[in-house]
Amino acid sequence: MPGKEITPGPRGVPLLGNLPEFGKDPLAFFEKLRAQGDVVSWQFGGKPSLFIAHPDQVGELLTEVERTFDQPDLGIAFRTLLGNGVVVAKGPDWRRKRSLVQPSVRPKQVRSYAATMTECAVDLADRWKPNQRIDIKREMAALTQLIAVRTIFGVDTAADAGAIGRAMDVAQQEIGAEFSGLGAVLPDWLPTPGRARIKRATEVIDAEVSRVVARHRDGDTDRPDLLSRLLTAQDETGAHLSDQEIRDETVTLYIGGHETTSSTLIWSWYLLSRSPEVQDALWSELDEVLGDRDPTFDDFAHLTYTQSVVKETLRLYPTIWLLTGIAKEGAQIAGNPVPVGTRVWSSQWATHRDARWFPEPERFRPERWQSENDIPEYAWFPFGGGPRVCLGTRFAMVEAVLILAVLARRYRLAVDPAEIRPVPSLTLQPDREVLATVEAR
Repeated sequence: MPGKEITPGPRGVPLLGNLPEFGKDPLAFFEKLRAQGDVVSWQFGGKPSLFIAHPDQVGELLTEVERTFDQPDLGIAFRTLLGNGVVVAKGPDWRRKRSLVQPSVRPKQVRSYAATMTECAVDLADRWKPNQRIDIKREMAALTQLIAVRTIFGVDTAADAGAIGRAMDVAQQEIGAEFSGLGAVLPDWLPTPGRARIKRATEVIDAEVSRVVARHRDGDTDRPDLLSRLLTAQDETGAHLSDQEIRDETVTLYIGGHETTSSTLIWSWYLLSRSPEVQDALWSELDEVLGDRDPTFDDFAHLTYTQSVVKETLRLYPTIWLLTGIAKEGAQIAGNPVPVGTRVWSSQWATHRDARWFPEPERFRPERWQSENDIPEYAWFPFGGGPRVCLGTRFAMVEAVLILAVLARRYRLAVDPAEIRPVPSLTLQPDREVLATVEAR
């Protein structure tokens, strides 16, 4: 049978292709391609690319990674921060690292981290006061940093969280700037101010990680944190992760445990403040399930509407906003052979806002996750999918739901009415501070 038609995309410019338009506003560019068709050709830096929007084709890309699609090189800025961790590694190296990291984030382990999540959120709730003015972006970042530092490193001093958090902010901004700008086509050896900044930030992160790893090696090895589990993990040959591998996986887990949840919570508060009926429904569930107590891990399964609020937030403002793959021999998309080396792009932002799968796609409607069961697989893929699905999916969902339950049970955050625009960097972040007034329920 013939394949689905490939729609020619917008004309680009010599050498750079569609990179200038993509770099100006990647989210709008992907929405433009989605409006043109389910499979659209375009040029990234003069190199042939395909954009896919239909869940069937997204599924083809995600499930065929490691067989007919390869992990792309996301640039020197990305590699500088993440090294060769499980997100970046390929082939047998990826399979080995995944097998070593996965036990640290299995449901049993996530249960053991849930108490820390709730405890940190309760401490924040106790510090908030009615009529207090806060920056939600700063508050959620500090909270999830503390949780990440405690669950990953087993320490919680302000210096640990602050130093790593500030450096991570710089690194994330530079990755986004390089990926969507001219840096995407510049050779790795060419120095730029942005590359210098991410190098300095990474040096801070490396120093902090090395210091904490040394503390663990010199102390008690039977600790419940993620780092201790990585230090004792062994592959099938009995080999442990090297110091460099420990560093790479620790940074990867930190991003997954802090950046993604922080971003999701910021957008959740933003959306809730603009949707009184959703806020009321959330309060109703929290009152029914929790009463006057704070949540535990066992409450997670019963907080179904709270989960739906998080899922709907991730639909509208997906933390990870694009995924790509490079075609290998035998690759196909929608029945069409894909030439070796072609880069295939998918965007959570674009597919999640497609009216075919989500009626009234711009509306914040958590109830769609409780009543609309015909949403196709891969119409919603904030954590990726297939063999390389995010290992921290369970951790991130439990963390976001428990934090939201703790804070929303006691407060409403009245976010200032000015529109907040998303900025696509390493994760999808607000373009400025998110100011709000704390209101007691």
